[in-house]
Amino acid sequence: MASWSGFSRWWAREKRQQQQKGTPVVVTMENPNYSVLEIAATGGCDDEAFPAMDKGHGKNAKQFTWVLLLKAHHAAGRLASAAALLWALPGVVGKRLVSHRRVDASEKPHLLLKLIKGFLFFSLVALAFELVAYWNRWHFRQPEMHLPEAIEIQGWIHSAYLSWLSFRANYIAYPIQMLSNMCIVLFIIQSLDRLLLCFGCFWIRLKKIKPKPKVEGDPFKEGDGYKYPMVLVQIPMRNEREVYEQSISAVCEIDWPRDRFLIQVLDDSDDETIQLLISTEVSKWSQRGVNIVYRHRSVRTGYKAGNLKSAMSCEYVKDYEFVAIFDADFQPNPDFLKLTIPHFMGNPELGLVQARWSFVNTNENLLTRLQNINLAFHFEVEQQVNGIFLNFFGFNGTAGVWRIKALEDSGGWLERTTVEDMDIAVRAHLHGWKFIFLNDVKVLCEVPESFEAYRKQQHRWHSGPMHLFRICLPAVIASKISIWKKANLILLFFLLRKLILPFYSFTLFCVILPLSMFVPEAEMPVWVICYVPIVMSFLNILPALRSSPFIVPYLLFENTMSVTKFNAMVSGLFELGSSYEWVVTKKVGRSSESDLPSTTDKEYSKRLSLPQFDRRRSSESELIELTKMSKLQHVNASSTSLKKANKIYKKELALSFLLLTAAVRSLLSAQGVHFYFLLFQGVSFLVVGLDLIGEQIS
Repeated sequence: MASWSGFSRWWAREKRQQQQKGTPVVVTMENPNYSVLEIAATGGCDDEAFPAMDKGHGKNAKQFTWVLLLKAHHAAGRLASAAALLWALPGVVGKRLVSHRRVDASEKPHLLLKLIKGFLFFSLVALAFELVAYWNRWHFRQPEMHLPEAIEIQGWIHSAYLSWLSFRANYIAYPIQMLSNMCIVLFIIQSLDRLLLCFGCFWIRLKKIKPKPKVEGDPFKEGDGYKYPMVLVQIPMRNEREVYEQSISAVCEIDWPRDRFLIQVLDDSDDETIQLLISTEVSKWSQRGVNIVYRHRSVRTGYKAGNLKSAMSCEYVKDYEFVAIFDADFQPNPDFLKLTIPHFMGNPELGLVQARWSFVNTNENLLTRLQNINLAFHFEVEQQVNGIFLNFFGFNGTAGVWRIKALEDSGGWLERTTVEDMDIAVRAHLHGWKFIFLNDVKVLCEVPESFEAYRKQQHRWHSGPMHLFRICLPAVIASKISIWKKANLILLFFLLRKLILPFYSFTLFCVILPLSMFVPEAEMPVWVICYVPIVMSFLNILPALRSSPFIVPYLLFENTMSVTKFNAMVSGLFELGSSYEWVVTKKVGRSSESDLPSTTDKEYSKRLSLPQFDRRRSSESELIELTKMSKLQHVNASSTSLKKANKIYKKELALSFLLLTAAVRSLLSAQGVHFYFLLFQGVSFLVVGLDLIGEQIS
């Protein structure tokens, strides 16, 4: 390699041969450690160091050299990062496994996990056969299978392989192919339904269709003689230490006459410290003139439905016409009631006005970004299209206003499922009540930041509808609504979107696809694996275009979540043990997008902070309550030394090994698309199975 001095002499010789002039060029380095360099082709001291070449090519050559150096620098950095991640991965896996044995040693194996392990064992045995066959050149060649002659048979291993080929072709391929074809048909039907929903959303935007109140003008304008309706606002919560304060504060600041609405804080907490904190917050706002009451049940049955049912049984509820419901992490804007209540005026058939959710922690981590894609499609497309064209959709359980008469006419809140919101929506629809979805009215809330919280939430959201379907199917069939409404409710609302979607997603992509690698007679079309899922992912991401860089992780993560959704769907459909299980979703307490403290800091501050009282104005009972709460908080703070460890999700890990084993098998038959899909999907399952996505709690 030539020395730097030789390189400089070569540039000087080129300078003496060329006397052409050029324009200065500014090269901005991507690495901030490098400063901006100006390369001039004119005279001066810079000409000696960087002389011009013929027709300005020297300038381009120097730029190209610097770009190559920078690219090499960045490539080396990326390789070093990747090597560090690979080096640390075994340690992370070891820690996860050790922690899992310590925390969940008593966990019983699940039936679905046993089934997945059976598929994994089958795939490992089949892979061993194929590797031996490939090594001895017994493997088949497309498009025909190579059947070895008798002279080629060498020992019992080859005989066993031939028996396996015959058994595979005659007994295994056909049922796998039939199940695959059935799932593909369901996949096409569900994709067409999603395409139709997207077309409806496009039509709404094109025609600028928007729900408008039937009463023209401003119904709250002073001097028109209008009387504000009586509105009841309910905030159901349970052990919501992180979010109770901001939720109560937001609801208390709603712009509505103080004598025309009442706030019920419905606390089901079993932690005495949290009870005192919430009751003290209610007392603070009550002293400011807000009409607010605190209710705590001594017998906490029926989860949220039981809580709401108990609150609606109060004698004073009969004085109110509407009820607005907000979960503990929701923060409505002050004009929420003035944007929703007018839609009820002049529309006696309207039973529900649902607002859209808006999230304060969308950009917190990869998990929250992927949730935002899903929920944006749910509200922008599903809820809006169904609200405009059908006047019916599933109540989201919060950020909505009900006509109390519609609740009473539909039977009120029932404790028979964990999806009381969907239950009351279906019963109200059967009684002829109409719904309106307001896409432009948004209420701030949180999405789960840890995978454990998100997984439990999704389990309830997918087991509850199937449990409800079993219960309400006779009532739907016997109802007096039209045939097409019954068909929409049974075939689309329940079966297609709540049962078929998790069924084919798990069966087709997590079971049939890897098994088809070991049974090549049961072929899976490439368009099922690649083209249609990509098109559907593009459609899903349209309402959240800023998340378009995450389209591939979104596609992989949705398939990864299919095992949780499938398990929940089966448990709800057959009413297994976990079908009536409600775990409160873990919240952090974000109040805005700029308020992103760590989970530990947030919990620590909530644990140690006490409500600020004006002791000169506080009553004796409040001071006693404050002293008691201080002691309880001190005890609670001293008992929080135990830390929650990240979990190991066995079903996801088993599926990861199954998919990666199938990816190795696909290499032997040179199936490129299948290999990449199985590889990336297997890695996705591995990341989720090790709890490496979302908030990490150590």
